[in-house]
Amino acid sequence: MLHSRIAVTGASGLIGAALVRSLRTDGHEVVRLVRRPARTGDEVEWDPRRGYVDVAGLVGCDAVVHLAGAGVGDRRWTSAYKREIRDSRVLGTTAIAEAVASLDTPPKVLLSGSAIGYYGDTGDRAVDEGAPAGEGFLPSVCVEWEAATAAAQEAGVRTVHARTGLVVGREGGAWGRLFPLFRAGLGGRLGNGRQYWSFISLHDEVAALRHILDTESLSGPVNLTGPDPVTNGEVTAAMGRVLHRPTPFAVPAPALRIVLGDFADDVLGSQRVLPGRLLDSGFVFAFPGVDEAIRAALR
Repeated sequence: MLHSRIAVTGASGLIGAALVRSLRTDGHEVVRLVRRPARTGDEVEWDPRRGYVDVAGLVGCDAVVHLAGAGVGDRRWTSAYKREIRDSRVLGTTAIAEAVASLDTPPKVLLSGSAIGYYGDTGDRAVDEGAPAGEGFLPSVCVEWEAATAAAQEAGVRTVHARTGLVVGREGGAWGRLFPLFRAGLGGRLGNGRQYWSFISLHDEVAALRHILDTESLSGPVNLTGPDPVTNGEVTAAMGRVLHRPTPFAVPAPALRIVLGDFADDVLGSQRVLPGRLLDSGFVFAFPGVDEAIRAALR
């Protein structure tokens, strides 16, 4: 993509902040959507709950990258927090899609976040973008979340659903919580450790998002996961190897349910998700293996 104007929601999150840095380093103009009055020329006000976007700030954007949403693992899953998870995604995405559709000259692409939670528990079975939605809370949220982009699609905007896996980064997300535990020698497998974790290094996540922006043939769902999902037991061993720490502990499933509520079922569930469309479109992973991804996060 030649030097472009790109709007980003969720720009303060783990993935959003890294994407904004990457784009600006390469000379792109980035406008960040913020949930307060804009203070600088590179900010645009929006309020996902009210469905408000200051549409004037999106004029001239070549792309909109929508990554905002309440953190799935940030709090115990109460019924109120589950509603927050759903509303933050569905209402926010509807607002962005309608704002994009309302422009006289809409952006060429809306790259909207989604998650591999779409597939539910796949056990040992490897799935790609052709697999149907799974059963349960997260799959139902992902289905609604992706459907909320309808206004942009109907306006003829190329729309991509980036179904992201577990991002290996130090600053946030699930892995951001694992690093301090394992560094302290308190890391261990979760449940029986046989469940698959479909991970992606933060570097490859950002590179994949940029690849999607630049690849006009990509639309619809695209899995952002590494090419070689591993089990939680293998993740535990890799963390121990890279950090040179013992990993003697195992967190039993009942304890996880006490701490995490309903989210425990998703942590203990298995998702073996493959990046079929990324690979088919020529994307090359810099850190395909779990040890490499962990080392990259520590750099």
